[in-house]
Amino acid sequence: MSEHLHLPPGDRESSPYTGFTRAHWEAAADGLVRAAWRWATPGGALLDLPGRPSRSGVRSDGLEGYARTFLAAAFRVAGAGGEDPYGLLGRYADGLAAGTRTPGREDAESWPLILDHHVRGQPMVESASVALGLRLTRPWLWDRLDGGVQDRAEEWLRGALRHTPAPNNWYLFPLTVAGFLQSVGRGDTETARAVERGLELLESWYRGDGWYADGDGRAFDHYNGWALHLYPLLHAHLAGDKAMLDVYGPRLREHLEGLALLFGGDGAPVHFGRSLTYRFAAGAGVGLGALTGHTPLAPGVSRRLLSGCLRYFLDRGAVDARDGLLTPGWHGPHEATLQSYSGPASPYWASKAFVALLVPPDDPLWTVREEAAPAERGDRVLALPAPGLLVQTTGGDGIARLHNHGSDAVPPFAGDTADAHDVLYGRLAYSTRTGPTSAANAPDNHLSVEVGGVSSVRCRIHPLGAGHGDGWGWAASWHRPVFPAGSPMVPGLRAESVTVARGRYELRLHRLLGLPHGSRIRLSGWATGPDEPLASQLHGLHGWQPGPDRLRAPQGTAFTRWALLPRLTAAPSPAGPTVLVALASLTGTAAPTPLAATATVEHTDADTVAVRWTADGALTRVTFAPGVSVTHTP
Repeated sequence: MSEHLHLPPGDRESSPYTGFTRAHWEAAADGLVRAAWRWATPGGALLDLPGRPSRSGVRSDGLEGYARTFLAAAFRVAGAGGEDPYGLLGRYADGLAAGTRTPGREDAESWPLILDHHVRGQPMVESASVALGLRLTRPWLWDRLDGGVQDRAEEWLRGALRHTPAPNNWYLFPLTVAGFLQSVGRGDTETARAVERGLELLESWYRGDGWYADGDGRAFDHYNGWALHLYPLLHAHLAGDKAMLDVYGPRLREHLEGLALLFGGDGAPVHFGRSLTYRFAAGAGVGLGALTGHTPLAPGVSRRLLSGCLRYFLDRGAVDARDGLLTPGWHGPHEATLQSYSGPASPYWASKAFVALLVPPDDPLWTVREEAAPAERGDRVLALPAPGLLVQTTGGDGIARLHNHGSDAVPPFAGDTADAHDVLYGRLAYSTRTGPTSAANAPDNHLSVEVGGVSSVRCRIHPLGAGHGDGWGWAASWHRPVFPAGSPMVPGLRAESVTVARGRYELRLHRLLGLPHGSRIRLSGWATGPDEPLASQLHGLHGWQPGPDRLRAPQGTAFTRWALLPRLTAAPSPAGPTVLVALASLTGTAAPTPLAATATVEHTDADTVAVRWTADGALTRVTFAPGVSVTHTP
């Protein structure tokens, strides 16, 4: 853990799982912000952290450094009732004055203008952090500013209301700016329209089960917690808007039912989706629930999740030992975790986790004893039909797994092409202990069709249903295999996939229609490092050749520099539908039982598969047509 943070000694009496208390959170916020200020311009308007620039350019990255650290400082100071032991707000006030004096000018301090999202639009993202920071610290910063600085800041912020956001969570940035302007008596029809438009789109993106799509497509990921729930509900909370709270609060409560299971016993959030360099921001929804009261979690569980997630990254090199900065990556620096929009200060969106500091010090969140996380409380399977996700946790090793049958990164206006493939969405499963392999290496947790030596990828995912019972659950989807070379698609080719989870086991069933002559099918399992205390197993139950092979992934994952993964192969006859059945497992249990002794296929035809479980004789029956259905009989 970085010495730059100056954390107090651990308290295992009140926090037996993490040792972290509110004092640790305050010290972490202070340390991360103060480290970043060593890279500020003389006037404090830009924090030019070291590292490769984002596609938006160095000036925008400097604004990002200012805005995202300001958000952490604002949560910290507002949560302490204005106590500012390091005088941080004075620095941000000076930076605000310098940055808005001549915005758009190419000098040492000026902020870039807020323009449309496709014209280096990153400043619109940062405007939300600036506005929220000003709203939270109003008595100690905004109200003490010279009127001219206030006017300049308003004019700069209104750029977010007058330009076009990206067609996703970005519409909540103008909403957040408008909410601040209204809160300081500077609202008008323009701010009202920004709020109205943001909420209007948010409503259209709500899919149920507490999950929003990030735009008009089917991207379900961590943006739910750190953006789609955070911005509107925090706005409603700060405004005291009961009508809004009554709408968005219950949705967050429902979201947390599933999200709470997506943190492992070691504190890690599931490694799934884009912008994972935001790290412990994955806990923002948990903190927001504790703040607003819209949570199904006991206070001791909430703190266990929040502190577990924070400590997980601090213990694993997220903070650079040389200068105390958050590094772009996962544990430490990791280029494959980043996107082209990621810059040196991007990891500071992790600041959103510090929303928990708005919860008063005497609240049970901070005063009761930590309790076990949901992933530590025995085995659990939860289906989330709306996003098409299946959550599977095992208490013995604390691993949380996410089986993806509904979330993809393909925009609604795009077609199924290999360019739309993203390893952070396209794989069959993700977990809190593994990351996907690189697109340049053998793919983990992937079903591919090989035609003419070219292997397919999974892009747009079409959910076919999900459900769960006592100790088991399932989810299903279909996709059109897409080929990165040669003809992008084979006419009539369709892959249907079903995952049935039970304990540590994953029954993986696939039905392929329209296979061309001479094609081969590959199915891979979990990718793990040679020195990790994990076992990745994969066993063919029906239709697969004896195996599996063990493939190498030299580029590794976010969790290990070098990885191995199992892979099965089939060379079926193209006559009629091809049905394949396999059993997979990822476990931290030493010397796990071989999968061959776990289950057998009792019946299979073109539409139905029946699998008998050896240990208890239970029977799982999967029907592909007409429509997917799954039954499990003890």
